[in-house]
This record gives sequence, C-alpha cells and structure tokens, in this order.
Amino acid sequence: MADPPKTPEKPTQDAATNPFSPQDALEFMQRMWNPLGIPIPGFAGPAAGTPGQPAPGMPFPNPAALFPALDPAEIDRKIAELRIVENWLTMTLSMMQMSIKTMELQKASLEAMRGSGGSR
Repeated sequence: MADPPKTPEKPTQDAATNPFSPQDALEFMQRMWNPLGIPIPGFAGPAAGTPGQPAPGMPFPNPAALFPALDPAEIDRKIAELRIVENWLTMTLSMMQMSIKTMELQKASLEAMRGSGGSR
C-alpha cells in the first residue's frame, strides 16, 4: 500500500533562509541515480540517518562503477561511444559560437545603418 502523503511541517528559521539543504540535494541526487531505492552494498540509503541528521557516509555513487566492464572490447566500445558524443558536443558548441558571431555581426550592421541614416 502506498504511504499517506506527508503533511508539511511548520518551517523553521533555518528552512526560511535555506529551504534546500545540502542533505536534501544529496537525497535528491540519490533518488535520481537510484529511483527504485534498491540497496547498494557499501552505500547508505537516504533513510539510514536519523531525522534531522545526515545519513552517515552517504557518498554519491557512480552508476557506471557499479557494473564494471571487464572485457577490453566492451571498454573500447564505450570509449568510442563517448568520443562520438564528445565530437557531437564539440560540433554543437562550434555551431552555437558561429550563431552568436553571426548575430553580433547583424547587430553591428544594423547599428551602422541606423547611425549613417540618422546623420543625414
């Protein structure tokens, strides 16, 4: 059965100044990487700490480190995939920079035309 929704507690002075604590951020990231809440050996889950206390020794696990590839061909394939992504990102960055430069040239041209038209 699903848990009943929690009622919001009264905000404290600390919650009013900092509504998102570092522990909340760690728990959020933990839920992103492990949405099913499957216990991972060596890592304490978000519920391991007492209320108001951070979970002891809760590092941020790298999902790729949980399933190490021992086959050199698999590692080479993953490296090739990452190189493809890197090249795509580099190309996208170059296109973005070119778009910015083009817009800057358009702006300079418009300002030059407005300046020459207003001086007559």
